[in-house]
Amino acid sequence: MAENNTQSVRKAVIPVAGLGTRFLPATKATPKEMLPVVDKPAIQYVVEESVAAGLTDVLMVTGRNKRPLEDHFDRVDGLERALKEKGDEEKLAAVQHASDLADIHYVRQGDPLGLGHAVLKAEQHVGQEPFAVLLGDDIIDEHNPILPQMIEVQERTGGCVVALMEVPRDSIHLYGCAAVEETGDDGVVRITGLVEKPNAADAPSNLAIIGRYVLAPEIFPILRETQPGRGGEIQLTDALQTFGAASDSPGVYGVVLNGKRYDTGDKLSYIKAVIQLAGRRDDLGEELNAWLHEYVAGLER
Repeated sequence: MAENNTQSVRKAVIPVAGLGTRFLPATKATPKEMLPVVDKPAIQYVVEESVAAGLTDVLMVTGRNKRPLEDHFDRVDGLERALKEKGDEEKLAAVQHASDLADIHYVRQGDPLGLGHAVLKAEQHVGQEPFAVLLGDDIIDEHNPILPQMIEVQERTGGCVVALMEVPRDSIHLYGCAAVEETGDDGVVRITGLVEKPNAADAPSNLAIIGRYVLAPEIFPILRETQPGRGGEIQLTDALQTFGAASDSPGVYGVVLNGKRYDTGDKLSYIKAVIQLAGRRDDLGEELNAWLHEYVAGLER
């Protein structure tokens, strides 16, 4: 394995090829990433997080029926003209903001062979540079971002970096779980093993893997040799295990989230995410929170 890579992280990869079957029939003709979270599609939060961390070169790994994603980040001349003629500068700015966010590229995944396969499809675009991977089901609160610290750890060590979150022990079976050792850096651990959805009794920690990674380019040849694992898919966690186990590996690290994560991956969590994010808004929060108090009080009668 090559010596520590000291290149800057400049590119982000966002896998969006999933079918979104948990949200059918809503996702029959609409990509799950385009489901609104208040008044923006979920994918826009993820792109905005990437841009806020300085990563304006974004590759989306797509599949069939994902054209609305491309349309959302493209210019819509007719709509913009209509808003301008109406003098609706606020909505015009919001529409143009999505189009101007980043330099966005697209590649098809083709066969749905898992997250590791989706990441491998980014190899030609990424080249021999470290890069970030952001999964669309996780929205990270912009007030406490995790990506900048992950990028700093990767650039300093040359290794791979995974986002971790503390969860109750009785929930760890829902996640990939990391075995870790301390590094002396606040919030940063060295990962010694990764276990996919362990029983609580067998879990090496209560640190769950969430959908942010910053990866060294040496992950690509490992992914090419990684055999399908759980679910018949090429698992990124298997490749990370191999990367970390090499005798000359710079290591796999974890950064523990010190903020809020909103899960849009299933129906109930999605509804909670919409309510929580709307409740933080200056234009919606006061009225929504007052209504919620009344609604909950009515349930308790």
